Amino acid sequence: MGRQKGRVNAILTLLKKTYPQAKIVLTYGNTWELLVAVILSAQCTDVTVNRVTEKLFWKYPTLDDYVKAD
Repeated sequence: MGRQKGRVNAILTLLKKTYPQAKIVLTYGNTWELLVAVILSAQCTDVTVNRVTEKLFWKYPTLDDYVKAD
Protein backbone atom coordinates (compact mmCIF):
# COMPACT_ATOMS: atom_id res chain seq x y z
CA MET A 1 0.00 0.00 0.00
CA GLY A 2 2.89 2.39 0.72
CA ARG A 3 4.20 2.11 -2.82
CA GLN A 4 0.74 2.77 -4.24
CA LYS A 5 0.29 5.82 -1.99
CA GLY A 6 3.65 7.14 -3.14
CA ARG A 7 2.63 6.70 -6.77
CA VAL A 8 -0.68 8.50 -6.16
CA ASN A 9 1.14 11.39 -4.49
CA ALA A 10 3.60 11.60 -7.41
CA ILE A 11 0.73 11.72 -9.90
CA LEU A 12 -1.09 14.41 -7.90
CA THR A 13 2.10 16.47 -7.67
CA LEU A 14 2.62 16.19 -11.44
CA LEU A 15 -1.00 17.18 -12.16
CA LYS A 16 -0.78 20.20 -9.84
CA LYS A 17 2.45 21.28 -11.51
CA THR A 18 1.09 20.74 -15.03
CA TYR A 19 -2.31 22.34 -14.36
CA PRO A 20 -1.76 24.84 -11.52
CA GLN A 21 -4.89 26.87 -12.28
CA ALA A 22 -7.25 23.91 -12.76
CA LYS A 23 -10.62 24.35 -11.08
CA ILE A 24 -13.92 22.58 -11.27
CA VAL A 25 -16.46 24.82 -12.96
CA LEU A 26 -19.50 22.85 -11.87
CA THR A 27 -21.68 24.57 -9.31
CA TYR A 28 -22.45 22.50 -6.21
CA GLY A 29 -23.02 22.94 -2.49
CA ASN A 30 -22.09 19.56 -1.05
CA THR A 31 -20.57 16.22 -2.02
CA TRP A 32 -23.90 14.74 -3.13
CA GLU A 33 -24.51 17.66 -5.48
CA LEU A 34 -20.96 17.34 -6.81
CA LEU A 35 -21.55 13.67 -7.59
CA VAL A 36 -24.80 14.44 -9.42
CA ALA A 37 -23.16 17.28 -11.36
CA VAL A 38 -20.17 15.14 -12.37
CA ILE A 39 -22.43 12.33 -13.59
CA LEU A 40 -24.49 14.80 -15.62
CA SER A 41 -21.35 16.44 -17.02
CA ALA A 42 -20.49 13.20 -18.81
CA GLN A 43 -23.62 13.76 -20.91
CA CYS A 44 -23.38 17.48 -21.76
CA THR A 45 -21.35 20.63 -21.19
CA ASP A 46 -20.60 22.00 -17.73
CA VAL A 47 -22.53 25.16 -18.64
CA THR A 48 -25.64 23.09 -19.34
CA VAL A 49 -25.14 21.07 -16.15
CA ASN A 50 -24.95 24.27 -14.09
CA ARG A 51 -28.13 25.55 -15.72
CA VAL A 52 -30.01 22.30 -15.00
CA THR A 53 -28.64 21.68 -11.51
CA GLU A 54 -29.55 25.17 -10.34
CA LYS A 55 -33.22 24.18 -10.53
CA LEU A 56 -32.62 20.53 -9.62
CA PHE A 57 -30.70 21.31 -6.43
CA TRP A 58 -33.32 23.89 -5.43
CA LYS A 59 -36.14 21.37 -5.89
CA TYR A 60 -34.23 18.51 -4.23
CA PRO A 61 -31.87 20.04 -1.64
CA THR A 62 -31.09 16.77 0.20
CA LEU A 63 -30.37 13.16 -0.70
CA ASP A 64 -33.59 12.20 1.10
CA ASP A 65 -35.51 14.44 -1.31
CA TYR A 66 -34.17 12.39 -4.23
CA VAL A 67 -35.14 9.16 -2.49
CA LYS A 68 -38.69 10.40 -2.03
CA ALA A 69 -39.03 11.77 -5.59
CA ASP A 70 -41.38 10.02 -7.97
